[in-house]
Amino acid sequence: MVSRLRERPEWQFFGVLSRADPGLAAAWWVLLLARGALPAVFAIAMGWLVGAVQDGDPLAAPLSLMGTTFVLLQVLTPVHQAVSANLGSRVSAYLNDTLAKACVGPPGIGHLEDPGLSEDLTVAREFDRGQTGPPMYMNVDFVAGSLVELVGGIASAVVLFGFNWWAPLVLVAAWSSTHWLLRESGVWKDRNTAEVRSAQRHANYAYELAVEPEPAKELRLFGLADWTVRRFTERRRRLFELQHAATRLRERPMIWSLLIIAVANGLVFGALGTAAIDGRLPLDRLVVFAQVAIGVGMIAFGGLNWALDGAAAPVAAVRRLEPAMAPAGALTSGSVEPAARGAAQVEIRGLSFSYPQADRPVFDGLDLTIPAGSSLAVVGQNGAGKTTLAKLLCRLYDADAGTIRIDGTDLRDLDIDAWRTRVAAVFQDFLKLELPLRDNVAPAGAPDADIRAALVDAGAADLAELDTRLATGYGDGTDLSGGQWQRVALARALCAVRQGAGLVLLDEPTAQLDVRGEAAIFDRILTATRDVTTILISHRFSTVRHADRICVLEHGHVVELGSHDELMALGGRYRTMFELQAKRFTAEVDEEGLSYDTL
Repeated sequence: MVSRLRERPEWQFFGVLSRADPGLAAAWWVLLLARGALPAVFAIAMGWLVGAVQDGDPLAAPLSLMGTTFVLLQVLTPVHQAVSANLGSRVSAYLNDTLAKACVGPPGIGHLEDPGLSEDLTVAREFDRGQTGPPMYMNVDFVAGSLVELVGGIASAVVLFGFNWWAPLVLVAAWSSTHWLLRESGVWKDRNTAEVRSAQRHANYAYELAVEPEPAKELRLFGLADWTVRRFTERRRRLFELQHAATRLRERPMIWSLLIIAVANGLVFGALGTAAIDGRLPLDRLVVFAQVAIGVGMIAFGGLNWALDGAAAPVAAVRRLEPAMAPAGALTSGSVEPAARGAAQVEIRGLSFSYPQADRPVFDGLDLTIPAGSSLAVVGQNGAGKTTLAKLLCRLYDADAGTIRIDGTDLRDLDIDAWRTRVAAVFQDFLKLELPLRDNVAPAGAPDADIRAALVDAGAADLAELDTRLATGYGDGTDLSGGQWQRVALARALCAVRQGAGLVLLDEPTAQLDVRGEAAIFDRILTATRDVTTILISHRFSTVRHADRICVLEHGHVVELGSHDELMALGGRYRTMFELQAKRFTAEVDEEGLSYDTL
């Protein structure tokens, strides 16, 4: 029973308050209880004042109590709201810190690409952006306000025991029934249905189209601005409709709630009136018990369930992700140190690999040998496994079966961190750091001479000064084009080679460069990496042909392997793909009058 209670999102939300900030959490609870008790204290003070007036007693004490209670009621509310806002911000920071550690902690990346964790990841990432619900600082304040009313109702019920034992029980039961009746009709859990989540994703996507800078140019160019706003409005309206349908108050439960409350209040106030008429209940006590009888109504169904639903969802998502991400991204590190420098030889034997929840394997018995110091280009259709091969070589995943050997040693036996210092990679979605150029090229640090040489090799010698920040959001920052950023990413890999990397992985490394620029850059890359092993993944055959050997992947297997001339003579898949792409360059000159000389 206790374990099930602790697994509830609401319990987890309250538990995270003290972990986020123990001092603020303690103040939050104290203020909450004080605000909840003050209405009952005010009712007692008023009864005391009425009795003092009737009996001709001094009024200073009851008036002082009433005045103090009234002032506290006015003062504690904004104080509590301020504490709630600060505590909510601390909870947000705690959740974001926990999520960040859970994301970057595992040595692999399986946890970030696991479809089974994607929904929780979306909730955990987006909870404070106002799209999936109110920000946490508002949620904490909403919960506080609702709990103050609940505590106030309970405090009033305690005072009402002074009239009769059954009166508070009847009222508490009546008002509590609204929680069951109206929550049952609301079906709060239905706000997390697949349909609601789908509507949320569509709304978020339309919103990002409208506010993000990347799509702004084409939205305006193609006249899609109004369409984007309409789409966002329609998707958000649909989301609100679904959420309302899941939480609306239905007619029958509302009628039952009203009947139960009317009967219960009729019994209690009838008994109070009868007792007062019979003279069994003095006026001062009548004033107190009538007020607290009304105050018990604060127990009624209100915004607590809704507020807790919004506040607890991201907390529960992060708490679920925290233990799930470590095993999903876990890799066992070996203890063997790779060679300190020099080209790495790669031998792949019987390699099999599937992504989590995938319908079919990416590789099923892949065999491939890459001699040390050679360059290999990998080509194939989308989904053939080219990028997956790069991920496995970086040991971001482990194979399901088979082996990858580096200089004769199983990759799983190598120390992961040490191996990654021996690998330099440029992926399609390469890293863009809002840091100076120096730190973008050498995040782990390197001599300026090596950084400058790497920039020269990448064709980015005159891009900017090393201390220039690569972001326009700063006073000394600068903006880069897509091709310039790609040259920075290439420089990062080439600088790593100068620091001792023995394997270079280039996944579409020049996709944002023009064809002539790509060929020229790749020639320089091959020169800069002539003493290491280079693997190139590209769709551009003008670049691919420069590699020592070319591997054609299809359905996770090597179907052709050889030099450009050998594969052209073979007349197979490579030649077909090459000639299809070469048709674009049959003209002698382009529209600028420049000669095509890249094929």
